[in-house]
Amino acid sequence: MYAVIKTGSKQHKVSEGEVLSIEKLTAEKGTEVVFDEVLMVSGDNIVKIGKPFVEGAKVFGQVIEQTKGPKIQVFKKKRRKGYHKKTGHRQELTSMKITKIAI
Repeated sequence: MYAVIKTGSKQHKVSEGEVLSIEKLTAEKGTEVVFDEVLMVSGDNIVKIGKPFVEGAKVFGQVIEQTKGPKIQVFKKKRRKGYHKKTGHRQELTSMKITKIAI
């Protein structure tokens, strides 16, 4: 059984027991998070597709830790002008373990 959820303006395909990293949520370690925006649920020869969300479907997850992703280098340059600028970015992430998918 798997589901497609929407969180942090991104879509993730999840299944029970899976650990994934999503954009930072304001939740502490060990708390349970409920995802109501379920786009699709599949399992046991049943496929439900929402318009835009599946009614009554929920995905439950538990926060494992708050982390940061890898540093990304951003370099801008204009040739023959002597202009260059180097910056970086490091995205804050939340590691989640999916505990239950309810239809």
